[in-house]
Amino acid sequence: MRPYPGVGLGLDVHRFGGPGPLRLGGVDIDHPVGLVGHSDGDVLLHAVADAILGAAGLGDLGEHFPPEDERWRGASSVGLLARVIEKVVESGLRIGGVDATVVAQEPRLQPYRARMAEVLAEVIGCPLGLVSVKLKTSDGLGLTGRGEGVAALAVASVTPIGPEVAEYHEGS
Repeated sequence: MRPYPGVGLGLDVHRFGGPGPLRLGGVDIDHPVGLVGHSDGDVLLHAVADAILGAAGLGDLGEHFPPEDERWRGASSVGLLARVIEKVVESGLRIGGVDATVVAQEPRLQPYRARMAEVLAEVIGCPLGLVSVKLKTSDGLGLTGRGEGVAALAVASVTPIGPEVAEYHEGS
């Protein structure tokens, strides 16, 4: 099995101004405007996908789905994350866990948090207990605090699939 970091960090930021809907974690949020992005602008799923790709040593989202490639214009971030998971599984790895944080002053996201975690777990193909979604404001500071956009950060871990798990842990 080729070497890989095992843990990855993802970050994404998009500004408001897109046609909508506002979509975070694969969930449509009641808000008058969406996020600007080449795909659907789902910062949460983009951050998670980048974290997973990094953990697996497979680069970043822009390498796999370049913004200059028109095939990805308006693409569903749920679909992009599903493709990332396929690449990770093809590499002989599985998701060990995901911890993500959405930073937004507005809109109020608490009513959507549980569904975001459910969608993440469904797309990743892991138990809900291995996924955490947290929500933060930036206390009026910066682009998120001024209500100009939304940011998301995520950490993910991957582990080998199948018999390699025992070999991997024995060699540690």
